[in-house]
Amino acid sequence: MIDFPAGLAEFEPGWVWLVGAGPGDPGLLSVLGLHGMRCADVIVYDALVSPEVLAMAPPEAHLESAGKRGGRPSIRQPDISRRLVMLAAQGLRVLRLKGGDPFVFGRGGEETSALIAAGVPFRLVPGITAAVGGLAYAGMHGGFAAVTLLTGHDTRGGVPLSLNWSALVKAGQPLVFYMALSHLEEIVDRLVEAGCADSMPVVVMSRATTPKQSVVAATLRSCVAEVAAAELTPPAIVAVGEAMRMHKALAWFPSACVTPDIK
Repeated sequence: MIDFPAGLAEFEPGWVWLVGAGPGDPGLLSVLGLHGMRCADVIVYDALVSPEVLAMAPPEAHLESAGKRGGRPSIRQPDISRRLVMLAAQGLRVLRLKGGDPFVFGRGGEETSALIAAGVPFRLVPGITAAVGGLAYAGMHGGFAAVTLLTGHDTRGGVPLSLNWSALVKAGQPLVFYMALSHLEEIVDRLVEAGCADSMPVVVMSRATTPKQSVVAATLRSCVAEVAAAELTPPAIVAVGEAMRMHKALAWFPSACVTPDIK
């Protein structure tokens, strides 16, 4: 039994809480997020929420999947938003549980917009996003002044058309791509065409922070082949930048498929 600290927000009937579940390790769920789960009548969860996090829900809570995975039959985002509104209208405590953080490529903005339009009160509970939690579990440190987070595919399912690849390369900041595994070859080609050295270090992480975490350390030149050889599967993040050279020296969490130091 967990004794929650005094003063946590009350989860009132008819409210929707949007909660970030973190990247997978149940220990990375916030205290407020766990408190919300323990109070919820209905938990509407994404495909990226780990089974270990879901296992912390109370037995009386109704669990409802609203998972969306690229390339597979999925519930449409407008339908998910309408479902949240409908459940709240029934006077239920509705917890929308999303992998990582609700607003880092998590479509949280669309869901909150729908709640606002319907007059449904809501609370946002941030979560640890994969770029923070995943890289920490890969041994990466925060010794860089800035980092750029990008999505590897847009709502069309392809690499985003709006990215300024030349500007990204010239900035010289580490780049972290979410949901990029299926478009890795195209992303590599775009970066090289924009002037990024093909010897630039790359770290690809699959199932970050979980017991199934796998890490491939490579370069732009070799990463596509090495990721294929390691048979990495989504969810995965792709981190590009000089800082990725440090991952092996600082690695502390056991990972499968860790490749030799990047030269």
